[in-house]
Amino acid sequence: MAMSKRDYYEILGVAKGATAEEIKAAYRKSALKYHPDRNPDNKEAEEKFKEAAEAYEILSDQQKRSQYDQFGHSGPNMGGMGGHGGMGGMSMDDIFENFGDIFGSMFGGGGGRQRTRKTGPEPKNGHDLAQQIVISLKDAYEGTKKEIGYYHFVACDTCSAKGTKAGSKAQTCTTCKGMGQMQYQQGFFMYSQTCSACSGEGFVITDPCDSCNGKSRVQKYDKLTVTIPAGIFDGAELRLAGKGDAGIFGGRSGDLYIKIGVLSDKKFHREGDDLVSTLMLTYPQLVLGCQVEIESIDGSKQLLKVPKGSPVGEKIIIPGKGFENLRRKGFRGNLVIVTQCHIPKKIPADAKKLLTEYSKIIGTDAQDGGIVSFFKKFLG
Repeated sequence: MAMSKRDYYEILGVAKGATAEEIKAAYRKSALKYHPDRNPDNKEAEEKFKEAAEAYEILSDQQKRSQYDQFGHSGPNMGGMGGHGGMGGMSMDDIFENFGDIFGSMFGGGGGRQRTRKTGPEPKNGHDLAQQIVISLKDAYEGTKKEIGYYHFVACDTCSAKGTKAGSKAQTCTTCKGMGQMQYQQGFFMYSQTCSACSGEGFVITDPCDSCNGKSRVQKYDKLTVTIPAGIFDGAELRLAGKGDAGIFGGRSGDLYIKIGVLSDKKFHREGDDLVSTLMLTYPQLVLGCQVEIESIDGSKQLLKVPKGSPVGEKIIIPGKGFENLRRKGFRGNLVIVTQCHIPKKIPADAKKLLTEYSKIIGTDAQDGGIVSFFKKFLG
């Protein structure tokens, strides 16, 4: 009389409502415990190992699990693993092959996922490159063009980026059969190493191109002219598509990124999109007002009206004469002029006399000791 089979959930030690991850974890634990390499010449452990594999084969398949939950061991798809020893028709190798993802992740086999078998080179994208250009603030205001030179990889013209001589082609590595890795097993530990015959590529080029030595690309020094738009700011990056390193074996070329550095200027500086400068005026010009001609950073002349009674630090705005905005087409910042007052260290005697009289009129004493009367008048 045939022995009744144990409940699959009981075998793995999980509840009927267990998740797929819980079932997988339980099988990993059981398989590790009863693995033949840990239990040499132990038939009981071997049977438990097979029993756990049978339980996992059913419970890890959603359709088979559903039928098992409904019909038990008499379900229509329960015979595929054989009777109680439904695993008896399968060897240990069959078990390892069927559940390679389990044993691979348990014993160092890289999760059981197989690498793609290669029959020849696969295109790979080239790297992006970076260069820097330093320009003046005037160049940033007006826009400019700069020439740069740099080394980068370009596709080999001799072999059209194939890496082989005309009439030949790359061959699948016979050592690793195109996998790029060699698998080894010591006991129940599995590990892999990069194939030394093909350096992990999965293919070998037996007749390489003389120009690129089988690399599909060569290094070249190139010069190109970079157009820098008006309004560019310090730290901005320009991307030149396809001007980086060529891809390997026909892959897409990388891009060239140009980082912009903007030098400081003696007379002007930038605030957002505004061009800012200071204007030195005399005290009478600030008090009485005036009109002066100023020169912008690009050499253009502007007539500036200074209002009466302008204090030091007054910002006088000339609209639309600042930097172009790179993101808002047609929009420009302003030219901002900040007033300063020229204070002479020496003045002619007649000018000093007039200034002293003015000081008396407004109630200040500009002579030695005048600070006392000043505080007395205004702070007393």
